[in-house]
Amino acid sequence: MTGAGSESGVSDVVEHDARSREILGRGFDGAATFAQMLAAEGELRGLIGPRELPRLWRRHVVNSAAVAPYLPASGSLVDVGSGAGLPGIVLALMRPDLQVHLVEPMQRRVSWLTEVSERLELGNVVVHASRVEDLHGELVAEAVTARAVAALDKLARWTLPLVRLGGVLLAMKGQRAPEEVTKASGVLRRFGVTSVEVHDVDLYDDGDLTRVVEVRR
Repeated sequence: MTGAGSESGVSDVVEHDARSREILGRGFDGAATFAQMLAAEGELRGLIGPRELPRLWRRHVVNSAAVAPYLPASGSLVDVGSGAGLPGIVLALMRPDLQVHLVEPMQRRVSWLTEVSERLELGNVVVHASRVEDLHGELVAEAVTARAVAALDKLARWTLPLVRLGGVLLAMKGQRAPEEVTKASGVLRRFGVTSVEVHDVDLYDDGDLTRVVEVRR
């Protein structure tokens, strides 16, 4: 990247280490470009906060891969509240075999997701300018992902109608994930959930855990 982006250190955002390449697999090059785009424009466009730039690569871009091991072997994925494209864009890069639907109600974020999809030539991505509730009855998928969208009880009401029977909701959460699961138990039962498991994912083996709540119908 040249020009102002390079001068501001945008090119330094990406870590070209073996572990990052292993985690992202075929998606590494695209994820690197995506990270550079976020570093150059994310704060200006209200997609990331100013304090996130130093940890943009590991904490946000590569962290999106935490749910990848729990994705289905085939089919489609709905990423709810896609925002800056985390984790939806990264997963679309890693899994070009999946049809990925990015659901985002805010127009400025929809514009960003559309630009990123076009720049990265993501033919497997469809962007929906919509609230998730408005897609009930219209869109179903083998998997639904969500990162920092809402507490699990509310998130379940929004997303489980989109999960095909036999499919999975993958919610990226923090330390309070087990408490959220307990609080959401009644809602999960109403939607016929068959199992719930909280996975502690440590991508870099450095103690920085991401909790992935795997909810299966």
